[in-house]
Amino acid sequence: MKLIPPLLFIFIACLGHAQSITGKWKTTDDKTGEQKSIVEIFERDGKVFGKIIRIFPSEGENPDPLCNECPENDARYKKKIIGMEIIKDMQKSGSEYSEGNILDPEEGKVYKCKLWLEGNDLKVRGYWGPFYRTQTWARIN
Repeated sequence: MKLIPPLLFIFIACLGHAQSITGKWKTTDDKTGEQKSIVEIFERDGKVFGKIIRIFPSEGENPDPLCNECPENDARYKKKIIGMEIIKDMQKSGSEYSEGNILDPEEGKVYKCKLWLEGNDLKVRGYWGPFYRTQTWARIN
């Protein structure tokens, strides 16, 4: 009987950790299936952000590219993609995060965004009007 409270506490703590979107995630190209980058999701001031911490360039691509396609009025224009915040101002609403945006540095476009967990995968959906695209990112342990 004395073991039940500590075991229950450990179980609840593990459940809470498993449901967090913070951490490192591997992104994959939708079309080729190749690894594209590692994005670190973190909390700051009660909101969720994500920055690129590593990229996997194809042969012949610049290993440390700049965001040349970003809009000129965006502070990220011509800045290094590695270290760049591409997910900004996400707020938790139930089991999802929304109200923020995501930058596609290859196209330089900013989209409304929604994030949610499905098992050990992070679903990342970018919206442009009524259209959207969803990617699946894999957690890195």
